Amino acid sequence: MTSTSDSSQPLVSVIIASYNHAPYIEASILSVLQQNYPNIELLVVDDGSRDDSVARIEALQKIHGFDFRVQANKGLSRTLNETIERARGELIAPFGSDDVMLPERIARQVAYMADKPEVGICAGDIQTIDADGNPSGEPRGLPQRRLDFGDVFLGRKPGAPAPTLLFRREALERVGSFEPEVRLEDLMIELKITHAGYFIDVLGETLALYRVHGSNTYKNYRFMVDNVLKTYARFSEHPAYPEVCARFRNSMLLKCARTDRELAWAMLREIPPRFWRWKTLRGLLRMLHGRG
Repeated sequence: MTSTSDSSQPLVSVIIASYNHAPYIEASILSVLQQNYPNIELLVVDDGSRDDSVARIEALQKIHGFDFRVQANKGLSRTLNETIERARGELIAPFGSDDVMLPERIARQVAYMADKPEVGICAGDIQTIDADGNPSGEPRGLPQRRLDFGDVFLGRKPGAPAPTLLFRREALERVGSFEPEVRLEDLMIELKITHAGYFIDVLGETLALYRVHGSNTYKNYRFMVDNVLKTYARFSEHPAYPEVCARFRNSMLLKCARTDRELAWAMLREIPPRFWRWKTLRGLLRMLHGRG
């Protein structure tokens, strides 16, 4: 799909990299097709799915005519980089194949970024939904905020939800886009872009539905530990680097204390005593006694 009914509006390239999300991929694609913004190109890439994603996407592609390609599995970052190279938009929206955009999302973000060249990424709030699409919980209702590198690296403010990220192509190109060796792509690209001097502005309104289901990445603790620490290591010259790593390890220790004690003990051993906090003690109690 490419809509060019209003060429005075910036072209937005929405990229959906699909991987084994057959139950959700149609809702994701349709939510892009139903945007009320007039100038979008949709590029969908199936990255080696083993379910019936390809058949479902092909059925929609025949009706709507968006760009669709099928490839052997390359991973999300490589797929995004290759697709960005052939995308034509000056604004880029990578979008999860299990998430849903609200109809006004792209229009709202484009209007906001129009006179703010300092904003490399625009984001917004999310509403979580379950595997069947039913709302779960409430949007966080956080106010609009601007994030710089310190805000992201040090966690000084609530972050930018991944399903709402809209990138300025110029910012992506300046930092070399996504990094295939780091499979948790959002944190790394946010740090790189803010480190380059751009801001991330997070709007105080709900722009997307984030689907929570059994295979969400954040539930894979070992994956999170490996990739987040790889990301932080890129900025190891920052004076707060030891503290940032310790804070993350404390958080993961508490999360995995009951479900993955081997990983929890590894986290504990790597936290210098000067960075022990109440979370450290709670995690230790959970590991030893199941309490805390």
